[in-house]
Amino acid sequence: MSSQPTRREIILTGGAATLAGLAGCGSPLSTSAPEPATGGDSETQPDAQPDDYTEIYEATIDSVVLVETDGQGTGFMYDDQHIVTNAHVVGTAQSARLRFTEGRWSTARVVGSDPHSDLAVLAVDDVPEAASPLSFADDDPEVGQRVLAIGNPYNLNGTMTNGIISGVNRSIPSPAGFEIPDAIQTDAPVNPGNSGGPLVDLDGDVVAVINSGGGDNIGFGISAALTQRVIPELLTTGDYEHAYMGVSFEDVTPTVARVNDLPASRGLLVVGVAPGGPSDGRLQPSSEISIVDGERVPVGGDVIRAVDDTTIETSEALGSYLALETNPGETVDVTVLRDGREQTVQIELGTRPTGV
Repeated sequence: MSSQPTRREIILTGGAATLAGLAGCGSPLSTSAPEPATGGDSETQPDAQPDDYTEIYEATIDSVVLVETDGQGTGFMYDDQHIVTNAHVVGTAQSARLRFTEGRWSTARVVGSDPHSDLAVLAVDDVPEAASPLSFADDDPEVGQRVLAIGNPYNLNGTMTNGIISGVNRSIPSPAGFEIPDAIQTDAPVNPGNSGGPLVDLDGDVVAVINSGGGDNIGFGISAALTQRVIPELLTTGDYEHAYMGVSFEDVTPTVARVNDLPASRGLLVVGVAPGGPSDGRLQPSSEISIVDGERVPVGGDVIRAVDDTTIETSEALGSYLALETNPGETVDVTVLRDGREQTVQIELGTRPTGV
């Protein structure tokens, strides 16, 4: 495989330089599919580039596989012997059957699985020569950027749909009950069976691992940044430990700010601290509830403004920072507003528990 041109070279020489629940486990016995969908209103989307799309498809499809356990999903080549897919696609299985585009079936072993990020990695020995690893995008995706979803929805092998990046830094549910931060939203149609497949840019590089989708062309994927952080650890140890603060919080809305006499509607109000957790005795939670226009509003508690040198305005920002920049056992400086005064509290991060 090393003597073949790279995927990027193939694409460039071809002229292409330029919440509805988990989608992933379709039944392997599915024989019907819904009416074809498109990636948005053609009057408002960028002009299609069908020739470019064909080149990208031809350069990537051999590296995309059908993953079959009790259900069915998608995966793609991470390196010469490993496949990336979703944790919810493999479930509790120890092995999976893979079907490559050329029709070859292989048996794969589950090397590691992380329900918190909904990622899993499989090891396979029998790999077709054309199935080379997919590269991850170097740059963070941008809203409006054109992307393609490749996978096996409804057991329809080798399907490609197109759309744009609709949003970044989303939080989406994980099989473990927590949320997956730094997620990518797309309007490229994804359906049961797409989960675990690649969402690629116009260079054929992976910007996200498809995780879920639903109506109105809203789909989500685990970002390339988080995937590249988790998968190497799964390959080495079989699991991944996520940093954990042990707090629950609410965004500081105008109503929360008004009731708590806060100077601005920004930051996160700490509403709960896990007993015995990393923040127990370090952060102060809300002490009571006030009813305002029928709405329950927490009163009192620290307001998180920053972690280390990163300003925290939303829960998504905190989740992404912890997931991408920290590890269990590290100490972070948390800037909080407490009793009208800003101060810094040091917290040694723990390991996220296995359940909620």
